[in-house]
Amino acid sequence: MIITLLGTGTSSGVPLIGCDCDVCRSVDYRDKRLRTSAHIAVGGRSFVVDTGPDFRQQVLRLNLRQLDAVLYTHEHKDHTAGMDEVRAYNFRQRQDIPVYGRPSVLTQLQREFAYVFTEHKYPGTPHIRLNEINNEPFDVLGVRIVPIEVMHHQLPVYGFRIGDFTYLTDLNYIAEPELEKVYGTKILILDALQRQPHISHFTFDQAVALAERIGAHRTYFTHISHKLGLHRDVERELPPHIRLGYDGLQIRL
Repeated sequence: MIITLLGTGTSSGVPLIGCDCDVCRSVDYRDKRLRTSAHIAVGGRSFVVDTGPDFRQQVLRLNLRQLDAVLYTHEHKDHTAGMDEVRAYNFRQRQDIPVYGRPSVLTQLQREFAYVFTEHKYPGTPHIRLNEINNEPFDVLGVRIVPIEVMHHQLPVYGFRIGDFTYLTDLNYIAEPELEKVYGTKILILDALQRQPHISHFTFDQAVALAERIGAHRTYFTHISHKLGLHRDVERELPPHIRLGYDGLQIRL
């Protein structure tokens, strides 16, 4: 399995318009974060988790030539706004692209991209096949995926576990029964927004505490705000098995 972090930032990420902080002025490529997304290559299949506003730029940078499915964590625009760009894979692969999400996500997609789901479609619009999931394991093209329900303030969000890899973004609470699904993970991607308390995201300290509790071999933080600080400075505070993620990071498992 190869996991690529397509984006590790937020809608208040970097570079931030009008901001003159050290992070926004940084020339370190690790401080230049697009909206949070990931690519997973496993079992000969190619999956993307979320298609935010930067999706086109992200897949061009990765030179991603195959897309077999999209997994959606939740319906916020910074995770769905780029769905239209899957049309390139329709043309290339000559097939519909299946997307997987909870009912609220699929409803939102049909509302935001109504032209995709009309009976008489305009030529060139994306071809999408909606697949509803709930909090039960499901199979995508022979790959078993385990949803993990977390809370993003009052909004339920799905993380996903595939084998020894778990992806958890946009959360500030996870119930113990859901946490049980995560234990034993070797690679963990985890939300760590900023140092200050936030209504719907883990803070840096909360993320460190949860990562230590889960005990993955390696944990990488994502959904990082410019408020957290410079990549090189923050990494000095972390133990060796916990790192900041950055756009383009590839992890082999």
